Amino acid sequence: MTEKTSHRGLVVVAIMASMAMIAIEATIVSTAMPQIAAQLGQINLYSWVFSSFLLTQTATTVVFGKLADIYGRKPMILIGIALFLIASVLAGFAWSMPSMIAFRLLQGVGAGAIQPVAMTVVADLFPGNQRGKVQGYLASVWALSAVVGPLLGSLIIHNLPWAWVFWINVPVGLFASLAFLLFLHEEKRSRSVSIDVLGAALFAISISALMIALTELESAVSGQAVGMLAVFVIALAGFVWQERRAEAPMIAPGLWLKRPIAFANLAVFFASMSIMGLTTFLPMYVQTVLNRSPLVAGFALTMLLLGWPCGATIASRQFARFGLRPIMIAGSLLIPVGTFLFILLTPSSSAILAGAGSLIMGFGMGLLNISALILTQESVSWTERGSATASNVFSRNLGSTLGAAVLGAVLTYGLAHATNGQPITPEQIRGLLNAIGGTEDIRLALQHALHATFVAMLMIAALIVPACLLVPALRAGDHAPQEA
Repeated sequence: MTEKTSHRGLVVVAIMASMAMIAIEATIVSTAMPQIAAQLGQINLYSWVFSSFLLTQTATTVVFGKLADIYGRKPMILIGIALFLIASVLAGFAWSMPSMIAFRLLQGVGAGAIQPVAMTVVADLFPGNQRGKVQGYLASVWALSAVVGPLLGSLIIHNLPWAWVFWINVPVGLFASLAFLLFLHEEKRSRSVSIDVLGAALFAISISALMIALTELESAVSGQAVGMLAVFVIALAGFVWQERRAEAPMIAPGLWLKRPIAFANLAVFFASMSIMGLTTFLPMYVQTVLNRSPLVAGFALTMLLLGWPCGATIASRQFARFGLRPIMIAGSLLIPVGTFLFILLTPSSSAILAGAGSLIMGFGMGLLNISALILTQESVSWTERGSATASNVFSRNLGSTLGAAVLGAVLTYGLAHATNGQPITPEQIRGLLNAIGGTEDIRLALQHALHATFVAMLMIAALIVPACLLVPALRAGDHAPQEA
């Protein structure tokens, strides 16, 4: 793939703008959603505003990665931005919770195109030994969005109509689209490849069913969850059958089962599961068990966002010196170390210990994620790079979802058997968070339940190490960007 290198910096700016839309969307919507739900009603559908976005994003990531390999990166990322912006405008006009969920589903489709294709464009523009620096910039975008998003959401809710929570994406997306149109240049390619439509549909159905089942299992085992698991198994079996007979399968087993890609994605999967436990349960522990303010809890979690881009930046500068695999292994060791510090927490612990664990885990994620992504991209040629990148993003998203379900189930079990068989109710937890009506017995019971959750996190984090050890050595820059 030949690009006008003089425009690479402008393309990177466009990529950062498009990724910022996705990164800030999660935090800004979560901040504003309580007020939005109060106006729209049907609070029982509240969680689906977030689950619907992640569902379609995860289900379509692999599809758009494959399409980017066939039709080029530029058309796919422009389609993704267009879908994201259309859905954002419509979400601002949502008149009910079901309509909001429908528009969030469409928004997730756009995100499913933007994220993997944007990261693939970076791989096309920069050789492996330079790519880490750019990926460090992208990691900084996510970290900055996590800090700015809640503040921006709060400002919008208090000073503007809530629709601007979604409409704020429009100028950013238009700028990114214009920059891609003007500065991203791809050679014209005519590839006669059949599209595996049935495979794509079966894959989307199977992953969507799995995501719905996992979402339902976060609260309790239900008939709907069991039904969705059955749909997942049937659709997955049909997908495997289709991929074995398709001329150009949507997910080529030869690519996904390549040793570097398979084990790098497995490491990212376990790491994402662990990080989901940190972001979900550490603030609760700091506020309820350590009896600290929400500001202190936010500080402890912010250490993750500080460590992540720092780790990514350092990794990018050391790829050429040490190689990708050693840096991945270093990251895989740091994540369990950070998780182990959470196990040491007691009701008398300092919040500094929680922040230290968060910082170490973030630093490890910065080392691991960028190394795994670049190693995955370096393992294939241009014609498969979109699919390889999408497999990495898919592993992250699926790991986050499964982590939320598994660790949520551990916490739920712990709360149900906390105080002599008497379950702790959500109202009692809310009382602790609001510093009203919380007793020391409830605080200690919650401490035991959260401790069990941190132990489960450590067990998952420990699996990252053997996954990284099984990754073969490959130095960044061993494979320069190739043309189709």
